[in-house]
Amino acid sequence: MKKSGGIKIVIIGVILAVLVVGYYFYLSNRNEKAQEEVVESTRVQAVLMRDLDKNYPPSPKEVIKYFNEVTQCFYNEKYSEEELNQLAVKIQGVYDAELIANKPQDEYLKDLKQDIEEMKANDRSFSSCQLPASTDVEEFVEDGSECARLYCIYNIRQGTGMLQSQVVFILRRDEDKHWKILGWDIDQ
Repeated sequence: MKKSGGIKIVIIGVILAVLVVGYYFYLSNRNEKAQEEVVESTRVQAVLMRDLDKNYPPSPKEVIKYFNEVTQCFYNEKYSEEELNQLAVKIQGVYDAELIANKPQDEYLKDLKQDIEEMKANDRSFSSCQLPASTDVEEFVEDGSECARLYCIYNIRQGTGMLQSQVVFILRRDEDKHWKILGWDIDQ
């Protein structure tokens, strides 16, 4: 009887060891699968996920920085038709109401798509944008509204060459104290 008691202890020990090792492998593989399921968002998706109602850019410079992020998505990234429409709505979130009122939405989308096609047909893409220092943002009052003017230098890649242009942006504060793009013009 002593031998059968020892054999039972060995069998129980082996079973427990197999269960512990099995459980370890289960936990190890489960964590790998959970990590594999993490999906990285594209630049377009990252821009679209930003909630401007809760996280609006606090300064004229930051508004133009966000404008540039969306603009780079238009001209440099791949996206679906639905994402293009969503990007168009997102960028209008930093436009002044007066700027938006200048063009009906369907005409705005048509012109935007045409501009994107022209850029791609000419093998152009936005390479970078040099924003001014915060101290170089000129704030002024016009017609009782707080406004800001800032100059940005855009580097545009065309084929293997590089084009550079300076763009002046005019922003105006709205009733919620958010800086909104009133317009822009190429300065060179």
